[in-house]
Amino acid sequence: MRTIQNLIWDFNGTLLNDLDLCLNSINSLLDKRNLLPLDKPRYHDIFTFPIKDYYSSAGFDFERESFEEVAIEFIDLFLSGLPKVQLHSEVIPSLDFFRQNGFRQIILSAMQQDELKRIIELHQIESYFEGIFGINDHYANGKTDVAIHAMQQCGFLAERTCLLGDTLHDAEVAKYLGTDCILIADGHQSAERLATSGFRVIKSLGEIHHCF
Repeated sequence: MRTIQNLIWDFNGTLLNDLDLCLNSINSLLDKRNLLPLDKPRYHDIFTFPIKDYYSSAGFDFERESFEEVAIEFIDLFLSGLPKVQLHSEVIPSLDFFRQNGFRQIILSAMQQDELKRIIELHQIESYFEGIFGINDHYANGKTDVAIHAMQQCGFLAERTCLLGDTLHDAEVAKYLGTDCILIADGHQSAERLATSGFRVIKSLGEIHHCF
């Protein structure tokens, strides 16, 4: 790994342990439509960006109803349960470690900006980050454009930056930006899927400080 000074953190699944909430929320929507529920292995196999593709794989028929309606229905359930969701147990020690060692840290998320800032403030971790970058809507199409803006605004050089995430989309964003990437198989996709990215994969955030 190159000499890294800057970290771009994904939020959902990487810092926030929201897998169960996402699974319960999508299964509520599936049950309402008499569709088969997802278990965790199936969820890990089909979760992807853009979210619309994941919904289609889960069984939603967007010829019968609109993606936008399903997405809003999901986000209402998700947001209602969000205040009870905790950070992964290793988050604070990891953020402390990197701050004490002089790393610059930001958050990049496919979560809507206002909701992202609200939940980060609830967990009282905003002081660790120079910037918090979310998207403008609830449709989670991806975060490449936001990533470019974040890099420019913070003055991050690609060769000095590593993106930390839990999905293949995080790997795609890192490749687009030209940064390093470490994927953590403790969120929304399995270690086997993440390994196809070609980037380093670790089991949990507790291993992250050994990577630098």
